[in-house]
Amino acid sequence: MKSKVPIIIGSIFAAYTAFVTVVVLVYEPSPDEMHWEDRQVYNNSQLTDITIGQSLSDIKLLMGKADFSEAKITGDVALQVLFYRTHHAQSDGVTTRDECTPLLFKDQKLIAWGSDTYDQYLAANIGG
Repeated sequence: MKSKVPIIIGSIFAAYTAFVTVVVLVYEPSPDEMHWEDRQVYNNSQLTDITIGQSLSDIKLLMGKADFSEAKITGDVALQVLFYRTHHAQSDGVTTRDECTPLLFKDQKLIAWGSDTYDQYLAANIGG
């Protein structure tokens, strides 16, 4: 009588190979799970799809967890700035604010992003 062990091992190997193939072809990591270089490219592509007035929750859903975050209340206005890594400055293994694009929210709505945004936040020069 022939042993069934080679057939069982072959079947397990085939099932494992099929599983790995499906995972590799279907799985897409969330922004939080990406390597920094991939996340940087992803963040840059997502910035082209955002618009003034989007909610804070919509941006977080679209872009994932921010690399840095700050918030304050000025008068009766709540301000928050989220920083997302978008460019490489120095190969030191640490993401810094100068490697990020800031997004400014007023009362949970996006009002600005880009190079001057953090200065607006610091000065609270956001207009009406």
